[in-house]
Amino acid sequence: MKINQRELQGTVVLDLQGKLTGGPEAEQIRATFKELVNDGKKHIIVNLRKVDWINSTGLGILISGYTSVRKAGGDLVLCNVGDRIDSILYVTKLNLLFHAFESESDAAEYLKKGTRE
Repeated sequence: MKINQRELQGTVVLDLQGKLTGGPEAEQIRATFKELVNDGKKHIIVNLRKVDWINSTGLGILISGYTSVRKAGGDLVLCNVGDRIDSILYVTKLNLLFHAFESESDAAEYLKKGTRE
């Protein structure tokens, strides 16, 4: 799993690449979320365009990041979710938790408004 971090319209974009599963990479992602929250970054987009697989540990990582960011008064959304991952989110009902957008710009615009329905 590779993680690239960048900024877009006042939000942090985490570009993930590879398989979102357990192992050392899981700790790297958790540490990234923790660091962002500690640095006061409250609007995070997780770009899943290059993630080809996610398992239950990967879902747990996203949920943990989401929870940490929400407790800090922010929001975490997903973008570029492929069909395979979208179906996993649907089956696990995590589509009710995560807002997912087709593009980074749509996700950034949503976070810029600062409203969660």
